Parts: sequence; structure tokens; C-alpha cells
Amino acid sequence: MSDALKVKIAGVEFKNPVIAASGTYGNGECYTDLYPISRLGGISCKGMTITPRLGNPPPRIAETPSGILNSVGLQNIGVRGFAEKYLPELKKSDCVIIANVAGAAVEDYIAAAEILDCTAVDMIELNISCPNVKAGGAAWGISRENAAMVTSAVRRATKKPLIVKLTPNVTDIAEIAKAVEAAGADSISLINTLLGMRIDINTRRPTLKNNMGGLSGPAVFPVAVRMVRQCYKAVKIPIIGMGGVSSWQDAVEIMLAGAAAVQMGTALFSDPYSPLKVIDGLEDYLKRGGISSVSEIVGKCEEW
Repeated sequence: MSDALKVKIAGVEFKNPVIAASGTYGNGECYTDLYPISRLGGISCKGMTITPRLGNPPPRIAETPSGILNSVGLQNIGVRGFAEKYLPELKKSDCVIIANVAGAAVEDYIAAAEILDCTAVDMIELNISCPNVKAGGAAWGISRENAAMVTSAVRRATKKPLIVKLTPNVTDIAEIAKAVEAAGADSISLINTLLGMRIDINTRRPTLKNNMGGLSGPAVFPVAVRMVRQCYKAVKIPIIGMGGVSSWQDAVEIMLAGAAAVQMGTALFSDPYSPLKVIDGLEDYLKRGGISSVSEIVGKCEEW
């Protein structure tokens, strides 16, 4: 693998800019029979909460044109379970380990960050698309005030590099990005899933037991490119782009929009080797273009 693929985000070096997105790669154990996870630049582990969760009742996955809807509900074994069961093996993988954290109250995020601060995880990624139970169930990330509050609280609780994962279900993504940057985020990642719904015309019931779910996959890619571009113009911290990235061409496109690295999620379900193909495709793209570092293309979209 060429040094041209190396990127640095918040002081952390990745051997390449391709990261497995949270919730699609488990905690690394799901793909080890196919290839060593050391081939990846990093892994954003399964979203975890301070205490274990069973998740939502099924059905909680539904196919859609060019994507899927999911309402898994953050099924996980808890932060302590992750640190004890998965992290020791993950740290042998020679790739960046990102702990993705969710919570219903700011105290949950703080407690999780404090535990992780004493572990070997390389970075923490805050999932602020979760409902804030103390604010009537609205997602943390849909208001500048709440997004900044939880970011600031976690920033005080850990010295780990902090990524804040933004929800696209907002009116102005750039304002949210600026708010979390000002509150201490070292990086932002976007986009999380778009809220969607399908209805079975025979049963006349929603296809998901939770009625609505998060839409991911190629269908959301143009939205992701647009929002990454808007945030690139608004903040100075590095951006990790995601949302329907399925090919090396997608990776180049979202990096031209402003992403310093990419996460891949839904693509893994149809082709588990897709991240490796993206890594190889990026390397070939740089060679053909005579580009010495992948970072040289970040934000280099020339708008009309």
C-alpha cells in the first residue's frame, strides 16, 4: 500500500482513508474470515451505550431502491463489554480503532467517554442522531444548542480525539458543524442516515416495527456530497465523509467535496470486499494523475 494514501485526522494517522462505518462492520469480528481488517484505514465500531441494549423488535431492516432502511436500535453489549471483549483483539489489527458512542442523556455520553478515555481506543465518535430524552425525544444533533452541549460535555470528559457524527435531518448542516467545532470537536463525520419510511401495501403496515428508520446506501450519496461541501466551507476541522459511498469514484467525489477520509457502510452488505476495491481504486487514481498524496484532492472541487 502506497504512502500516498496516508491521511492524518486530529493527529491520528490512517494508513489509508477508508474506514468501516459504525453498525455495518460489527466490532471487526464479522469480516475476519474474508480478509484481515488491517487492510482498512480504520474501523468505527458498533455504536455503543453506557449499558447494554437489546435494540428494537423486528422487523428492523427493510430494502429500498438503492439502499436500506434500518431501525436496529443500537443493539450492543455496552461500553464495558466492548472494552473487555473486543478491544484487546482490535488493537492487534494495525488500524485505527474508533469507538462510536450514543446516549439518551448527556450523562450517558459523559460516562461512556470517561470509561473509553482509560482504554486503548484511538478516537471517539459521538453519534448525536439519538433522541435526547430530556428534550422531548428530539435528536441531539438537530439543534445547535444541544449539539454543542453534548460535544462540550464529552470534550471535558476525555482527552481522546473527538469526532462528532452529524445527522442530515436538519435545515442547516453547516450551522451544526460550526457549533460542534466551537464546542471542541476535533473532526466531524457526515452524513448519518436520513429518516425514511416504507409501507407494505398488502398488510397496510409499515415495513419496520418502529414505523420509521434510517435510510442509507447509494440513494443518499448526492445529499452526502452536498452536505460535506457545505461543511467544508464552514469549518476548519477535518471531515470524514459517508453516506452511500460504494466505489472508488464515490470516494474521490466526496473527497473533492471536502472529506479528508471516507466511511463505508451499506456497501459492505452487498459486497464485503468493496472497501478493498476502493483502496485499490484510489491508489490507481493517484498514480494515473501523478498525485503524490490523497490529501491533495481534498476540497478541490472547482465550483462554477
